[in-house]
Amino acid sequence: MASQPVSPEQRKQILRVIFISLLLDLISFTFILPLFPRLLEFYRNLEAADASPNSVLNRILQGLNAYKQSFSRPINDRYDIVLLGGALGSLFSFLQAIASPFIGSLSDKYGRRTALLWSMAGNTASVALWVAATDFRTFLASRVVGGLSEGNVQLATAIAADISDEKQRGSTMALVGACFSIAFTFGPALGAALANVETVASNPFATAAGFSLVLIIVETVYLYWYLPETLPSSRSSESSNTSTSKPKIPAKIETRTNSYLLLNSTHFIFILFFSGMEFSLPFMTYDLFAYTSAQTGKLLGFMGLLASILQGGVTRRLHPLTAMQLGVVSCAASLFLLGRLATEAGLWTAAGLLAITTSTVVTGLNTLSSFEAAESERGAKLGSHRSWDEIAEQIAGQAGRALGPLLFCTLYWWAGRDVAYAIGAAGMLGVCGLVFGALKAPPATLNS
Repeated sequence: MASQPVSPEQRKQILRVIFISLLLDLISFTFILPLFPRLLEFYRNLEAADASPNSVLNRILQGLNAYKQSFSRPINDRYDIVLLGGALGSLFSFLQAIASPFIGSLSDKYGRRTALLWSMAGNTASVALWVAATDFRTFLASRVVGGLSEGNVQLATAIAADISDEKQRGSTMALVGACFSIAFTFGPALGAALANVETVASNPFATAAGFSLVLIIVETVYLYWYLPETLPSSRSSESSNTSTSKPKIPAKIETRTNSYLLLNSTHFIFILFFSGMEFSLPFMTYDLFAYTSAQTGKLLGFMGLLASILQGGVTRRLHPLTAMQLGVVSCAASLFLLGRLATEAGLWTAAGLLAITTSTVVTGLNTLSSFEAAESERGAKLGSHRSWDEIAEQIAGQAGRALGPLLFCTLYWWAGRDVAYAIGAAGMLGVCGLVFGALKAPPATLNS
């Protein structure tokens, strides 16, 4: 049976809940981004002083040293932090890739609200472990739990698609994208500032982690009280209980303009290079300009602010395919610049180009993907979409986000910044070829 449409008033209320909750979630999530170099350096120094050869971090560092000795060229120990950060970023995303399709399918079966609240329970446990992380093993556990339970963005995207018709879908997806931009405006800078407030001597990042935990708990309570179920089949069932039986209306057969293979492949290749560059940026500023967490937070905040302005004033007015084309060209230019820059002015120019990418590409991809999904499979398809951008190709596929940080940071560690970013730029030119040469605009988007 066809699902009952959401009233304008109810849609506005649900969008407000999505926006506020996703903003709280992403601000909490971005707290840690500018802290990674200092945080990993803290744990390395802590465990080196402990001198326990059997600790998790010391075993990892011993393995890195053995690997480095197999090369004739020396690799500075300073770059071990870059590689370790990339490995942690890849681990989080690989676990997210495993969980993402299951979360999407469960939300299609049991409802978006139920799946989202369970995801929030896992997020709460993850951040609580970070608060208590006085050693690297506990911090690692917090990243594992967080990766396996992170489904908020995926489910928010599915909810937004549930309550939007074809004409509304592009602007609704832009609203979800705007949450990312606003979060990057405030989250990294706030996280860096809170990291300077030491409340627990054994964990100097406990203040930032504690504030992050408060945001997650507030978000969970807010969702519990104010988010209704939006799954179309659930709305249809409720309607059938209060109305007389009507003949079943056959489901509309969708004509697919872009196959899921093409959409997922484009997203995978884009995320593979973009996520690697994105994750390496705080380490690059730390290495090249000796940036503190506060300075890196300001840089990420600038990117978020510019992306927010673009989301609100430009992206939502562009056709999703045009937005993607603008974003991938900007990303390729930024990667070329990052590989050759020698001044802070060049760094901030590259950051501006990346803000254009942040505000356009993923929003455009999510919009195109939502046009190719029927209502009954939207959560699963968007879940599969996020799984492909986090699973890299290896028989069944592995994740772009799972491989991107590790591969990119390994290149940075072994061959240097210029080689890493040059390869990233070349890869992004390949994405440009797909976006300009293979993707097509679904007919429904031309009428929106």
